[in-house]
Amino acid sequence: MMANVKNSQIRGLIKYDEPMSKHTSWRVGGPAKVFFKPVDLDDLILFLQQEANDINICFLGLGSNLLVRDAGFNGCVIAMLGINQILEKVSETRIRVSAGVTCAKTARFCLQHNMNQAAFLAGIPGTMGGALAMNAGAFGGETWPYVIEVETLDNKGILRTRQKSEYDIAYRHVQGPNASKKDSQSDEWFVSALCEFINEETGQDEKGIKELLSKRNDSQPIGLPSCGSVFTNPDGDHAARLIEASDLKGFCIGKACVSEKHANFIINTGGAKAAEIEALIQSIQKTVLEKHDVQLSPEVRIIGNAEQS
Repeated sequence: MMANVKNSQIRGLIKYDEPMSKHTSWRVGGPAKVFFKPVDLDDLILFLQQEANDINICFLGLGSNLLVRDAGFNGCVIAMLGINQILEKVSETRIRVSAGVTCAKTARFCLQHNMNQAAFLAGIPGTMGGALAMNAGAFGGETWPYVIEVETLDNKGILRTRQKSEYDIAYRHVQGPNASKKDSQSDEWFVSALCEFINEETGQDEKGIKELLSKRNDSQPIGLPSCGSVFTNPDGDHAARLIEASDLKGFCIGKACVSEKHANFIINTGGAKAAEIEALIQSIQKTVLEKHDVQLSPEVRIIGNAEQS
């Protein structure tokens, strides 16, 4: 593991043993050995080149699709929210957007420039980096159909421009050119993307999006500590329907509970442990498999050590 960072040229904020409960939407998680918030892309590149070789790295946006185990993460968490805030129109139908820009901000920007196809991004509770990493979607739209090319950064601080054709894209799945078949996580992370959205008659103007968000807020436990949807939808069905049909609404393990409002949400009702959430995820999978012969797949990423050493 890396020793304390000593390079005086690094300008970003560096913390040690930083509780990840402060940085995830579930409000759980043990300490990250190193927590780094760069001031800009150059600062991040310098950090990776000189300090972060051969260590586990987790790039963090809003922390809305991440479960960090209670013993913490024996690596470096790099906080990208607000870093290198590029969000610009490069043609009548194309934008360039940084990974640390929120999806909601991207949607508003595109709607202001008559690129209505981007409206679905308003329903994704994360950053563009996270949306790119998992092909996130909402309101019937997904991220990667609109991607032209991406800029990536590896753990040695090398920037690359990659074309969409270099990635294996599916529902809530993105596998990069350097990822193994067993693990879709690549050793490259998204820095920015060039996307194309056109203006089409979808009815999804700013007013229409507000109405969709209002309907979502009525059916989901917005404002409570959760990660959003926990499981991907199986082919031809919905995870929430299967969980509800298994009589699991309101089922709890410790302080982690299946939402009464939306069965595909797990809520931290106050003081939950990551282990309770993970156990609830596994219990839901087991019950749905037994009752419906369907294996649910989590879309949340789980990192860290399961037990204290």
